[in-house]
This record gives sequence, structure tokens and C-alpha cells, in this order.
Amino acid sequence: MFDSTCKFLAESFSSDFASWLLGEPIPLTELSPSELSLEPIRADALILLASEEYILHLEFQTEPDPNMPYRMADYRLRVYRRFPQKEMKQVVIYLTPSQSDYVFQTAFEIPRTRHEFEVVRLWEQPTQLFLESTGLLPLAVLTNTPDQAQTLRQVAERIDVVSETRVQSNVAASTGILAGLTLERDVINQVLRKEIMQQSVIYQEWKEEFLQEGRQEGREEGREEGRQEEGQSLILRQLTRRLGDVSPELRSQIQSLSLDQLEALGEALLDFTESADLVNWLQKNSA
Repeated sequence: MFDSTCKFLAESFSSDFASWLLGEPIPLTELSPSELSLEPIRADALILLASEEYILHLEFQTEPDPNMPYRMADYRLRVYRRFPQKEMKQVVIYLTPSQSDYVFQTAFEIPRTRHEFEVVRLWEQPTQLFLESTGLLPLAVLTNTPDQAQTLRQVAERIDVVSETRVQSNVAASTGILAGLTLERDVINQVLRKEIMQQSVIYQEWKEEFLQEGRQEGREEGREEGRQEEGQSLILRQLTRRLGDVSPELRSQIQSLSLDQLEALGEALLDFTESADLVNWLQKNSA
């Protein structure tokens, strides 16, 4: 979710990112990884923006990645193979604070080979810079601010004056998603207007992804519940055959067992000769 949000921002507001990282608002367009000679290692996290002279390669990370130096070197060679005449700037942008050595690595080194790239740790960046560009507003809460909630309120004020509705909703939704890395959801909902965020493309995509995950989890939970109900019915039928009627109290205890416990009880049934055996087993195994 955070990767896709950052990718959306970089592609939608490429001139703002160019001003920040290249020093001038160079027009940039998306460069598809399929234009490189080899299959990308992580196409979902790769952002390539190109102009006539430059290629800007961005990687947004929420967690330190020990493989990042190799990946940056690998992509540099792939781009050079395809566009040898273009300059390339590679930047890894870490979103959340970390003391890991990996977030300080700026080079890939093996014997006789060295490749350098840049690293931006957002929590060290000055907040004001990100409050001055519409496309960078969603990142402001993650910068070097003493009060993240207050910075979010400043961002919300700037979002409110964005004239174009589509841009306003996209920036608001992106801000809400990225602010979730550091702020409680209640705080975010109090500051950002939900009705604006809900109109956003990125919000709708996130919502659909969330619903799909929920439906998948629901199907898996449904299958699990179905197996558990089948196990309960089977155990109760076997107990009835071997021991006669099962009291409501024992029946309730059996229905509270997990699937693993039901399977264990099914194996133990072979040794039961009277109800006391079942009572003893439940006392030992259903705690």
C-alpha cells in the first residue's frame, strides 16, 4: 500500500519530485521496466522517470533492505544498456526512522567494482520544503518535525486550497495513507476530510485491494469453520455410538475445541470405554 502510494505520487507529480531531487522542474514521464533488457527484480517497487537527458530512478522503502545496493547497481547497468547517452540519478527514500546500517548504505562494492547511489532518510529532511509543493505534501508528516499531528494539520490546510478537485482528493488520500505510518487513525480522521479522500483514485484502488484481501480471508476462515463444524459433528456421532448420550455440558465443551484439539480427541476416542474417560480428557486438554 505504501509503495503503491509513493509510486502514484512520483508519477502524478513528477515535476515536484524533479525539483526536489534534481534541483529543477524537469518534465519527466514514466519509463516502463519492460523497456529494459531483463526482467526487473522488483517491478512493483521500481519507479523510473525519464526526460530527454535524465533518468530518475526512485525506490521507496518502509524497511531497511540488505539487497538494495545490488539492486541499484543492477538497474544502473540495465538502464545504461538501453539508454547509454542519458544521465541517471538513483535515490532510495526511506520513509520510517531506523538505525539499521542498511539505511546508510550508498554504494555497491565488490572487488574492482563500485557503484554509488543516493539515500534520503525522510525523518532527517526539513519539513518546510515538503509544505511548498503539492506533490510532496503527503510526505511532510514523515519529515523532521517535532509535532507530526500539527504538521498534518498544516498539510490539510494546504490541501483545502488546492483548486482542482481530482488533485485535491488524490493528495488528501495519499496523505492519509502515508500518515498511517506514524499517526493513529483517529488523529488522521479528525484532520483530513474523509469525503475528499474517498473521491481519490488511490483511495478507491486501496479500498478495492482491501476488500479483495478481506474476501480471501473470509473464504479461508469459512473453510476453516466448515472443517471445524464437520469435526465436531463427527466426534459427537462417535461418542454417541461408543458412550451413549452426551450431556449438554460435555457437548458444549466439545463445540469449544479447536480443530487441532478435535483431531486429538478423535484419536483418543479409541481408548474411551465410559463417559469418565471423556471428562478426564477434556479436563487435561481443553484448558
